[in-house]
Amino acid sequence: MSMVPAKGAGAKGFSRQVEYVTVTVDGQLLGLPIDRVHDVFVVAEMTSVPLASAEIAGLLNLRGRVVTAVSLRRRLRLGDREGSERRMAVGLEHQGEAYGLLVDEVGEVLKLDPDNLQPNPVHMDPRWASLSQGVHQLQSKLLIILNV
Repeated sequence: MSMVPAKGAGAKGFSRQVEYVTVTVDGQLLGLPIDRVHDVFVVAEMTSVPLASAEIAGLLNLRGRVVTAVSLRRRLRLGDREGSERRMAVGLEHQGEAYGLLVDEVGEVLKLDPDNLQPNPVHMDPRWASLSQGVHQLQSKLLIILNV
């Protein structure tokens, strides 16, 4: 059986595309490398943590595991979301610790060519630039790739 390389494929015949889970915060589209994402879930209950930094929204119980909830809105110094809309989180792990990154919405998975990753625009808000490892220009939007 022979493999026919896809158009634009690498030397071994496999695509070099990177997959990103897209999320939205304050109307901005963000991408998280899919290999860093463990879960996507709706936050049911959260326990506050006294004296924690402002970014720490609380603690979650995710299938029996204690998860630290980090508010991306607070990290970007944006106000908390108004109303009682459902809260979405993306489960990540860093140095053996589980985190739930609170976002406004979770979108789709996009496959993008890593060669099209561009540096942050010079006019990008420093709050966003501090969390970004670059951007992808999509047809109608700019996708900021988060440095998890």
